[in-house]
Amino acid sequence: MSEPTVPTLAVFKLASCDGCQLTLLDCEDELLALAGRVRIAHFLEASGAVEPGPYDLGLVEGSVTTAADAERVREIRAQCRVLVTIGACATAGGIQALRNFADVEEFTRAVYARPDYIDTLAESTPVSAHVDVDFELRGCPIDRRQLLEVVTAFLAGRRPDVPDHSVCFECKRRGAVCVTVARGIPCLGPVTHAGCGAICPAYGRGCYGCFGPSASPNLRALLGLLRRDGLDDRDVARLLRTFNAAAFDRLAEDHDEEVRT
Repeated sequence: MSEPTVPTLAVFKLASCDGCQLTLLDCEDELLALAGRVRIAHFLEASGAVEPGPYDLGLVEGSVTTAADAERVREIRAQCRVLVTIGACATAGGIQALRNFADVEEFTRAVYARPDYIDTLAESTPVSAHVDVDFELRGCPIDRRQLLEVVTAFLAGRRPDVPDHSVCFECKRRGAVCVTVARGIPCLGPVTHAGCGAICPAYGRGCYGCFGPSASPNLRALLGLLRRDGLDDRDVARLLRTFNAAAFDRLAEDHDEEVRT
């Protein structure tokens, strides 16, 4: 009898800082346990050895910021049976999506001595704006436990068990005191996707929204709390426009709320 075929894993990078790929490398012992069940066929962060596609599972980090990125992500989609985007850049455009709220040509003129050498799109967009994706894993960076759940779920042929509730649930599970209620600290936890383990609130800081909007956020109610705690419109815009700027801006539009700078 022939041996069963081992599924192949491919990891790709677009415009990003590599942090989500490093999360995968940091799994270490867990990766050793998976080594016999999945073969890493393409992962330039880990090895220069590359096997040609197609691949069973593809992980993509990074946003689409150039025409070449847009073409490449279509090629990646065609090569991967299952495609998962990982991190805020790939799922929401990342912090580089701040360009979406201004004139990118003005930026390039101010920053580069030869802006005519710069070939970039006017907006930074998530991978899902260009191709169909099978699952999105949030975070900046992603959580290693959630990443391992995605890979093992694929191997088991089931949907990943990744919660879509807010960070507030994680605060309660940790027994962390609510920084907004107790100390009046502005916090995006009520509208932010869980996954970080409520790291910032547990240390007395408000949530920065690293994991993007949760499944059913009530942004209008949160904006009232933020303004009650002393934030003006400019402060609110700065709080929302960080790791998942474009996603929170779309959320504001859905709630008929204008985020003004």
